Amino acid sequence: MSIAERSFTEHRDLLFTVAYEMLGSASEAEDAVQESWLRWTSVDHAAIRDHRAYLVRIATRLSLNRLRTLRRRRETYVGPWLPEPLATAPDVADDMELAESVSVAMLVVLETLVPAERAVFLLHDVFGLGYDEIATALDRSSAAVRQIAHRARKHVRARRPHGPVAQEDHAAVSERFFEAAAGGDLQGLMDVLAPGVVLLSDGGGVAQAARRPIVGADKVLRFLQGVRPDPAGLETVLGWVNGRRALLVYMDGSLDAVVSGHVENGQVSEVYIMRNPGKLAALHRSAARLVR
Repeated sequence: MSIAERSFTEHRDLLFTVAYEMLGSASEAEDAVQESWLRWTSVDHAAIRDHRAYLVRIATRLSLNRLRTLRRRRETYVGPWLPEPLATAPDVADDMELAESVSVAMLVVLETLVPAERAVFLLHDVFGLGYDEIATALDRSSAAVRQIAHRARKHVRARRPHGPVAQEDHAAVSERFFEAAAGGDLQGLMDVLAPGVVLLSDGGGVAQAARRPIVGADKVLRFLQGVRPDPAGLETVLGWVNGRRALLVYMDGSLDAVVSGHVENGQVSEVYIMRNPGKLAALHRSAARLVR
């Protein structure tokens, strides 16, 4: 294996994570990584001092190009947009910062940033790159990058005022919610849902889902009652998705929905239901990695 191949293999997981957090799509991220490899093979590796930084720069630029196209498509997206679910190993949850960065809650917030803000926030605050490195990657001055980072950080903190929740706390509350939802336990749901809980469901205009966010525990409860499927052919499994516990809902052996949530102050403050079959396909194929 050549030095170029070893470097790319060593940093491949990092490149995928950068691309996924930029794009919110595992399939698009994989394409960006493959294109990064093609670009990497055409450079003079001996002249590059820091292979990691150079590869991240390639992946970031390619992701930015893809993100601009995706954002135009999302302007006409039917109903709320949620990121494509990503299968993660249980030990990802042990790294609180990584689990938070790939969580559905964080990716929903990142979607509200403009592309440059998203790139700078992720590269600096999540992946630890210096401002000078980021400036080179984005063809901007260091001063401009610092200003972008300040705006992005302020935006994210305004929407995510609380820090990461300890994994054991998040898992415990989430599992109570999943158990109550799967069993139709109304009192159990009321106990675990925050009064101002927000539910987002993504059907992509293909599968049945709410076209607008549902706000308030009473309304969310009624919605969950209304969409609870017929027990015949139904199977629910707890798994690991986007660094968190999630409920995988199967109908007649096919993955029909992924339910996850965000926990604050011991209650579920946000509920995410993914039903878009196009976004569930890859997760269904990797289901063996998810279950406990």
